[in-house]
Amino acid sequence: MNCISSVTDSPRLGQAHRVVTSDAIAAVEAIVKENRHVTVNEIAAYMDKSHGSAYHIVHDILQFYKVSVRWVPRQLTAELKERRADPCQELLKRFEAEGDGFLGRIVAGDDSFGINEG
Repeated sequence: MNCISSVTDSPRLGQAHRVVTSDAIAAVEAIVKENRHVTVNEIAAYMDKSHGSAYHIVHDILQFYKVSVRWVPRQLTAELKERRADPCQELLKRFEAEGDGFLGRIVAGDDSFGINEG
């Protein structure tokens, strides 16, 4: 019976060896803090490291993760909330005045709309 005491990869012939120094970690951290939009490939090229090494430093050591701005919730001020409500109230008034025919002329998109007046 073969007893396995570890589930981690043991070093083996042909396996890439990463040398990560505290200087490299500090340099990558400075690059990311200077430009939050930098890619792992750009970091790798600048540091003259492989993509895998740059990825390892960014994700595994520094634990930075790319977050798309469009998915980050934002806090709306009272003024912005009011500005978002104004078009809705305008649409409601037009619906009340014109009825169901008005609804057929609304063209909607992501957070925008248009009214086909023709």
